[in-house]
Amino acid sequence: MGASVVGRVQGAAAEVTTMELFFDLVYVVAVSQLAGFVFEHLTGRGAIEALVLFGGVWWVWNHTTWATDFIDPDRLPVRVLMVVLMLLSLVMADGIAGAFGERGPQFAITLAAMQVLRPLFVVVTMRGERIARNYLHLGLWSTVAPALWVGGAFCEPRARLAVWIVALVVDIAAPLTNTWVSGLGAIAMREGELAPVHLVERNRLIVIIALGESVLSIGREFLEAESSVGSYVLLVVAFATTVSYWWLYFARHADSAECSLEEASDPTAPARGGYAYAHAALIAGIIETAVGAEILMGHPHQHTGSAQAIVLSDGPVLFFVGIGVFVASTAGVGRVEAAIAAGACVAFVVFGVIAVSLRSPVQDLAVGCAAVLSVTVGLAAWHERAALR
Repeated sequence: MGASVVGRVQGAAAEVTTMELFFDLVYVVAVSQLAGFVFEHLTGRGAIEALVLFGGVWWVWNHTTWATDFIDPDRLPVRVLMVVLMLLSLVMADGIAGAFGERGPQFAITLAAMQVLRPLFVVVTMRGERIARNYLHLGLWSTVAPALWVGGAFCEPRARLAVWIVALVVDIAAPLTNTWVSGLGAIAMREGELAPVHLVERNRLIVIIALGESVLSIGREFLEAESSVGSYVLLVVAFATTVSYWWLYFARHADSAECSLEEASDPTAPARGGYAYAHAALIAGIIETAVGAEILMGHPHQHTGSAQAIVLSDGPVLFFVGIGVFVASTAGVGRVEAAIAAGACVAFVVFGVIAVSLRSPVQDLAVGCAAVLSVTVGLAAWHERAALR
């Protein structure tokens, strides 16, 4: 078995396969479970726990996406691998709700199994190819982080959180160090043989999945609300927020980032910054905002506490941080865009602080954040039009 059996055809268009679309359906469940976890744990500790769980789920999906840049999901052995990863992902997603309780081992063991199985598969099936060496390095890192995930699962909840934070740091550090291994050195990023078009499309799809969770939250709460002018106003506010995210990502930056990667002599470095890291932040922001939409639609007159402020105002901040790093890593950020993004983030934070201080209704903070997002979309469109003149 080798590249001719499982590898993508060199020079061929690396299209997203139906197997990959099928695989992503599992992460619809995972995103929904993560949003549910945030909603049920609206505390400072709950926010940290949710972030750690999201990080674990993100690196499973992200590493699988990068792997399918090199191995072809339309080949039978790779299809079998993807099906196994799907099944394990479903079990992992089911464990999210109780990850800091009795289902910690379920979440951690399935996560660890995927992080070890995937690089092992590439090393064995692509032996003799340069990519096998790359995945040998990644696999060695992937024995450390999974061991910490599994070990932490058998600790009491406070210690579990600490161990899992360390495990996530190891996952994050691996690409940053070019998967350096003592005695073997590091793998230069240019050795990745990246297919930019495939990676771009895969990340677009996961953004759509995250936005889909926001739409589902809005629709679910709207269907249960009493029919009134107020409920329709809240619907417009929540929907405008989701549309703003779509607009800023897809209508403004997604295509320019793809063009930039295609033209780059070494696309791997900007792709790692823009997709492996930046997309984690912006998708986490979208998930938080989905929870915010659920709170807004279900409890619009509730007084704004710190937990409500976090999901309603910090969600947009995370999104802007993510999209800022994404654009800076791929296409570059102009001074005007940077100023707009910075101003928007300051406004979100200020609105959140004021809402908590005055104990304003949740709907007031949501309207303020939606207004800032709408203005940002308008300014981005104006800036783009001015740049084309």
